[in-house]
Amino acid sequence: MTGTTRRELMALMTGAAAGVALGGPAFAQATPKRGGILRISAPANPSSLDPATGGAGSDHAFLFTMYDTLTEWEFETLKPRPGLAESWKFSDPTTFVMNIRAGVTFHDGTPLDAEAVKFNLDRNRSDPKSNIKADLAAVESVDVTGPMQVTLKLKNPDAALPGILSDRAGMMVSPSALKASADGNVTRKPVGAGAYSFVSWADGEKIVVKRNEKYWKPNRPYPDGIEMSIIPELATGARSVTAGQNDLMYQLPPRQKAILERSGNIKLANGPTLYVFQIFLNWAKPPFDDIRVRKAFNFAIDREAFVKAALAGLAEPAYMNLPKAHWAYDASVAGLYPYNPDMSKKLLAEAGHKDALPIELVSYPDQDSVQRQEILIEMFRKAGMNVQFKNAPIAEASAAFFGAEKRGSGILAAWTGRPDPSLTYSLMFTKDAYYNGGRAPVPAELEAAIRESRASEDIELRRKAFATVQRLVMENAFVAPLAFQFELVAMNKKVQRYRPNLLGKPKYDDVWLES
Repeated sequence: MTGTTRRELMALMTGAAAGVALGGPAFAQATPKRGGILRISAPANPSSLDPATGGAGSDHAFLFTMYDTLTEWEFETLKPRPGLAESWKFSDPTTFVMNIRAGVTFHDGTPLDAEAVKFNLDRNRSDPKSNIKADLAAVESVDVTGPMQVTLKLKNPDAALPGILSDRAGMMVSPSALKASADGNVTRKPVGAGAYSFVSWADGEKIVVKRNEKYWKPNRPYPDGIEMSIIPELATGARSVTAGQNDLMYQLPPRQKAILERSGNIKLANGPTLYVFQIFLNWAKPPFDDIRVRKAFNFAIDREAFVKAALAGLAEPAYMNLPKAHWAYDASVAGLYPYNPDMSKKLLAEAGHKDALPIELVSYPDQDSVQRQEILIEMFRKAGMNVQFKNAPIAEASAAFFGAEKRGSGILAAWTGRPDPSLTYSLMFTKDAYYNGGRAPVPAELEAAIRESRASEDIELRRKAFATVQRLVMENAFVAPLAFQFELVAMNKKVQRYRPNLLGKPKYDDVWLES
């Protein structure tokens, strides 16, 4: 792996530093200590603890504790760095070679070698149960070219691969555990090679993990274990931290900031993220099979007002799937859908909907989600649409919309971001992608532009390709972005070295507990 040039680094930087402490220093200078149980309030039950079969972005907060990835990402830039793969290179544009770190074992004691990596990559890209096949669509074959080396032959150049392998596609599961499983997955009995090993999962209540004593990173992890309590009601989760029942809560709603700042025993950390609230649309069925309705839907949203009313101003209005500070952001796309309810009504009339158009969307039942729904319902009413929400818990609602059931015409949810923007676009806006709710076709030029965004390591060529991708997605109104929420994390004072990151997905690599 070659080093990053200054030019590339500046391009990858998002222009904002994560890790700002609002209520006191987020970083301790003292020597880290081992011991203690880190107790976390988690807002959602995972859809699966198998990285290949899960479908909810909220799963990552659990998966990252138990599974290491082939590559990792830097917190501030998302630049790929060595993980289970200690080095990699493109020997030519369609050949990607990874050297696997020696001496790593899975939690069941079996070796993590080249054969195990090949097994996982083949499973991720071809198993019928895999929800991440699109991540590895460029891979033609995976070959073991040494005891600790794998070589990927690509159908076409894919410069995004190092970033892709820092996400689900790069999470390594024990082949022995998978082969022993009756269902061919480890949804309920995860066996990875991460800092913590699985202990228990009380569905909808708590997930417990313990320190991996044979972890490959020196002296990590520091805590003896992590207990993640599932508390969907975010205000209740926040109170659990102020009351000392839990040590940390992530994905705090912005309205909690002022309340928690008044607590003398709590510190807050925040940072910019790629975490975007949006309405995923199923453009395979009415009413969103009509581009005029999809455009009307976007014109109906007052994004500035949404940020103020729903997110207490701790967010950035979203006009596409990348925020302003991102290196691939194209400013020209941001002006496509100014708030214009009269234009919405005009487009709806052209589409044959002169009365209030009924639209059923799916979302979640927690207080903050319901508040967001109420704000949006009123906006859509003013624009000639009668929007109703059918709510269910996150994992259930997501599976119902994106899975076989195809419930609702859209879902109000969050896209948690991906290390490389090509992942975001390929996972949502290619025909067979899991997050394309209707698995509906997209323009050939869009799929071509997504491929082009991955064809070169040259950052300027990638930027141009992403400009085309962003424009085509929004000109076709395949999604209704709302706002990029800032990460807001509350913790008690014994939690040390927690760092926010651009993905807004908590990692506890350096966290330790002051006694």
